[in-house]
Amino acid sequence: MTRWPIPQAMETALQAARRAADGGEVPIGAVVVKDGEVIAIAANRTRSPPDPTGHAEIRAMRLAAERLDDERLTGCDLYVTLEPCAMCAGAISHARIARLYYAASDPKGGAVERGARVFEQEQCLHKPEVYSGMGEGEAAELLRGFFRERR
Repeated sequence: MTRWPIPQAMETALQAARRAADGGEVPIGAVVVKDGEVIAIAANRTRSPPDPTGHAEIRAMRLAAERLDDERLTGCDLYVTLEPCAMCAGAISHARIARLYYAASDPKGGAVERGARVFEQEQCLHKPEVYSGMGEGEAAELLRGFFRERR
């Protein structure tokens, strides 16, 4: 198996995930990049304030849309530390993200290459290029450690 070097955007997403864990949130981080420039960084924040849509991907895309003053994130790449759920995959499609990079697979809640496979549905109007496994070991260990401490 060939190991990829972790691009700086994914390393930044991992740093955001670590900060989320330090704050008691599930350690997931996301970064939006356009033309090589990081335009948004976010981490999971569903507990404080209570927000069921406070996933890292959603928060990063909201920040990016605000910064670009456009609901379409055409030409943007999204780096996230965990395979997106169905809600996030739907938002990624609606935002017109060009490329999705995610670190760890999510056999229980993932909806990109598992579960609902949102981008493969006939109703999905935009399908980003998808790349997985970049930073997978570190992202998976962050999650395992977080939940191990809570058991």
